[in-house]
Amino acid sequence: MTSRALAAALALALPTVVAAQPTPLPAKPTLIVQITIDQLRPDYLERWAPQFTGGFKRFLTQGAFFTQAFHDHATTETAPGHATLWSGRVPANTGIVINDLGVADAQTPLLLGRGGGASPWRFRGSALFDWIRARDQFSRALSVSRKDRGAILPLGKAKQQVYWYGLDGRFTTSRYYADTLPTWVQQFNARDGAAKYLGQTWNPLLPASAYPERDSVAYEHEGKDIAFPHTLSTDRRRGFDSLSSFPWMDDYTVDMALAGVVAMDLGKGPTTDVLAVSLSTTDAIGHAWGPDSKELHDQVLRVDRLLGRFIDSLYAMRDSTRIVFALGADHGVTPYPEASFAGTDPNRGRVDVRPVIDAVRSALVARGLETDALVYQDKMIMVDRRRLAAKGINADSVITVVRSGLLTLPGMASVYRVAELAPAAARGDKVARRWRNSLPTDMQVALTVTFKPGYYVFTTRYATHGMPYDLDAKIPVLFLGPGVKPGRYAMPIRSVDVAPTLAELAQVVPIERIDGVVLTPVLTTRPGAGAPRARR
Repeated sequence: MTSRALAAALALALPTVVAAQPTPLPAKPTLIVQITIDQLRPDYLERWAPQFTGGFKRFLTQGAFFTQAFHDHATTETAPGHATLWSGRVPANTGIVINDLGVADAQTPLLLGRGGGASPWRFRGSALFDWIRARDQFSRALSVSRKDRGAILPLGKAKQQVYWYGLDGRFTTSRYYADTLPTWVQQFNARDGAAKYLGQTWNPLLPASAYPERDSVAYEHEGKDIAFPHTLSTDRRRGFDSLSSFPWMDDYTVDMALAGVVAMDLGKGPTTDVLAVSLSTTDAIGHAWGPDSKELHDQVLRVDRLLGRFIDSLYAMRDSTRIVFALGADHGVTPYPEASFAGTDPNRGRVDVRPVIDAVRSALVARGLETDALVYQDKMIMVDRRRLAAKGINADSVITVVRSGLLTLPGMASVYRVAELAPAAARGDKVARRWRNSLPTDMQVALTVTFKPGYYVFTTRYATHGMPYDLDAKIPVLFLGPGVKPGRYAMPIRSVDVAPTLAELAQVVPIERIDGVVLTPVLTTRPGAGAPRARR
């Protein structure tokens, strides 16, 4: 047989092999919208879904909803939640551990308004926007929030346009970002838009039958103004101060963000720009009236309608097929102890650590030390070993005394030495793992303090969060837009997975090692060479 005949015979005998064609990527988004709803629990979206008509309905019916998403850190507060959600890294790596050690910075005063200076100087490493700008230097970002930390931390250290409410009816920024406000912000403030809310009354959106919650609960809102209607003061100073606890603060924040999109030509392409919006009123109302209140129910309904207006406005201004949305929360919330513990004792469900801390401090003062040689802050004990050693005091002995005393308190679950966290986490202790993920290695923490579920700090008289349990750590995570496969996803995920998934959709890669993974099940296209992939 000739060579030509042999080749022909082989061609007939062997199957034709067609090279696999890669799934084409969708057009790169021109706008990524990072939405953070402060203190939004995922069960709210389940419980009140039939009443949604706006943005939440669109996310739930057209987007992807991860129903089992968690912050995997113990310090479930606003600052670490925002930093983690949009950087793909836990607080141990971002350096943002608690609110009090978040963005406060006396060296960067505000340009206007009331409040202290603020900047991301404590933030370590990069965030999603840094990865995008590393790919394209012309990408820009705008971040807006009622809170300084809610505006600053979603962008990490990036010196972009970042604004927050200055408590005087105007939006402001600090000298970290600019020496003067741009013309569009000055014009927005000059319209005095917050003044229209002064004297307005907040009534429920829906008929009374739509709200199963009681409207007169004595322990809510410190026992004052506990039932609808609620009226904002007509006095400018008091009214502007109180606006943060009324639903209209979120409307004002969205109005500011949309004005910035127009003024900056954000999202017009060809670059990928970022718009970060953090809505903080759910947190304020949740703190004041609690997660089981009629006020909180009505607030979530209002956020739904506001998000609908926000999405519709962006779609009217920009190509909707080039916008990707991601929505998450910085933390959840635990109900008032009064709602969880039987009895009439006003102190029920609360842990008082002061006697233990004060006794040890008194003993240290008697040895010539100042009280700040031992600090209790946000359920962490910090001991200044150098100062104790200078007085001939064994720091480990002091730590043992504090630990033993705290463990005797009613409502105390655990008090870990930091060195014990890693082995406990390896044994499957979720609380220890979350504490380990919270603490940078150079943070001088001696002990971590964890109450039993449902317990508060003795002095706290408002509904709150901050514990390593799921009520505070569980959040909703939702995606919407091109490249996103709609549906409900029940697999457990972590908040650190949001940023790398957005990076995959933006066709960029993280510029450093991160803690999160790409959520491949939610992508409509096969991932390229980017961040680590989720194994599901």
